[in-house]
Formats: sequence, C-alpha cells, structure tokens
Amino acid sequence: MIPENGYSYAVSRLKAMGNRLLDNNSILRLWESETFSSAMKLLAETHYSQWLPEMKSEDDFESLISAELNYVISEVKALSPDKEIPVLFQLPFDFHNIKVLLKDRITRASGQGRRVDLLTPLGNIATDDLLLAVESEDYRLLPFGLHIVLPESISIWEQSHDVLLVEKKLDEALFELMRNIAGNINVEGVKKWVKARIDAENIRNILRLTRFGMETGKIASFLHDGGFISREKLLLLVNEPLEGWSRIIGFADAAAALSQVESFLVPEKALVELEKALDDYVSNVLAPYRYEAFAPENVLAYLWAKDMEAKNLRIVMVGKANGVDKDVIRGLLRNVL
Repeated sequence: MIPENGYSYAVSRLKAMGNRLLDNNSILRLWESETFSSAMKLLAETHYSQWLPEMKSEDDFESLISAELNYVISEVKALSPDKEIPVLFQLPFDFHNIKVLLKDRITRASGQGRRVDLLTPLGNIATDDLLLAVESEDYRLLPFGLHIVLPESISIWEQSHDVLLVEKKLDEALFELMRNIAGNINVEGVKKWVKARIDAENIRNILRLTRFGMETGKIASFLHDGGFISREKLLLLVNEPLEGWSRIIGFADAAAALSQVESFLVPEKALVELEKALDDYVSNVLAPYRYEAFAPENVLAYLWAKDMEAKNLRIVMVGKANGVDKDVIRGLLRNVL
C-alpha cells in the first residue's frame, strides 16, 4: 500500500484540474438554454471545445463527452501513485462493453444487424481487442479473468437463452473483481465506494425484477454480496411498496437516497428517480474525503465527479433534443462533488 502522504502531489494536481469540472452555474446555463442548438453552443464555450473535431455530426454531443472523460481518465491514471484506483473505476465500462458484444452476437445469430455503436472507449481494455476476442472466440489474452467469464457467459446463453442470466453472471464477476481490487488497494473510502455501488445495483435489481413479477426466491439469486446492506434485509423490500423501502433499511445511508423518490405510483418515473438517488448516494460516500489533503480517495472522487458530470450533460442534451420540460430535466441532474 502506498503511504498516505504519497498522494500529496496527486491531490494537488487534481485540485489544479478542478477547472475541468463544470461548476453548477455552467450546468444551469446549459439547462436554461431554450434549444438544443443553443445548448451545444454553450458547451462549445467550455473546455469541451477541444473535442469538437471528434464530432461526426452537428448533434453528436456524445463524442465530446466520451473524449473528455477518456482524456481525464488517462491524465488521472498517469498521476495516481496507485494505478489500481483508475483501473477499478474503469472496470464497469469494460463489463458494459462485454454485454454489448454478447448482445450483438446474440442478435446477429437471429439475423439482425450489428449493434456495436454502444461500445465505449472508457474501459481498461481496448474495444478493438475485445471485439477481436469475441469474433475469434479466442479469449486467452483477456485480463481480469475474462478468459473464463466470457465463455461461461456464452455457454449460459446457449443453454438457457435467458439474457437476464447472462447479465447476472457478468455482474457477479464484475462485483467480485471490484471487491478484490478494492481489498488489495486497502483504502477505506475506495472500499466504501465499492460497497455503495453494490448496494445501488442490488436496490436497482429489486425494483426492476419485481416489476417483471419475479418471485422472491429467484430475485435473491440476482443480489450481490459485499454491500452495506445484507441480502436478508434487501429481500424484505420485495413485497413492500416502494414508499416503505426507506423505513425498512433506515439503518443504512441508502435510505436517505430512497426517500428522494417521489413518483411511487408511476413505475417508469420511480425507476428514473431512483437512478438519480442512487448515484447521489454513491457520491455522498466519497464527499467527506475532499477535505483531506492526502487522501487517496480524492483520485476516485475526481473520476466519479467527472462521470456524474458526463451523465448530467447527457441528461441536458438529450432533454433539449427531445423537447423535455425544463423542470423534468432539472429533477434528474446528479449532485456533483
């Protein structure tokens, strides 16, 4: 483990990079713009302007967001004394890409076209390497135990034709890997962040699977160990109305997030509000470390804040492009550290 004071330079550099985080006023200016075009012009006045050549069309804001986040990840990775912290942050993007490629393989087998446009460059593994491995069915060189997880996931699909079971297998592998890496890093806030991510996924799964009408016993198999909230406590939520969830897990910090959900009677709105609340819950886990000068958690906090900024930009830009009411957009914006 790297000594705490070994992060003094990294934290100082991160504070200097603070100007790469859009402040609340910048996000609100985008939110207040009347049209998508005016929002794009405002975004082009920020540091995102350096990525304008990346755009494939006038409305391709996603390439700006991805290019900025990718740049920040590479910069943080270069200055972080412990490279495992950025690796940990990037892992969910790797598993996102794996899900995209497996779904593409499944849909092509049924005669549908390719769908690799959802791949992100933000993972640890180059998308071309992942694509080649899946296309050639040669997984030997893939890191993170994926040489085992990928063929096992394909086998599950071939036997069951159940996408949920494939996702369950991949999520289990992801969270086990995140727990192991966080354990090796052995930094309190990093381990708490992983626990909070597991809590968030478990709560999200319960809401999603109960809407599908899945029975309690089967839902239990989709819950992941290692969070702050035990599997037994989480299962008490299954047969409880959403408005009662915060009472059942009132001992956990996640309860405050659940209390933010207002649209209990409208499942679609409730799910969207829950996503925001859970992201804010994870952000709050890292917030206290901002005031510790040598805290390694600042590396992860900066990357997470940048990820929340990216989500906010997507919410605003998609909302503007589709004429969504301003108040609805405002209600979905994440709190940034």
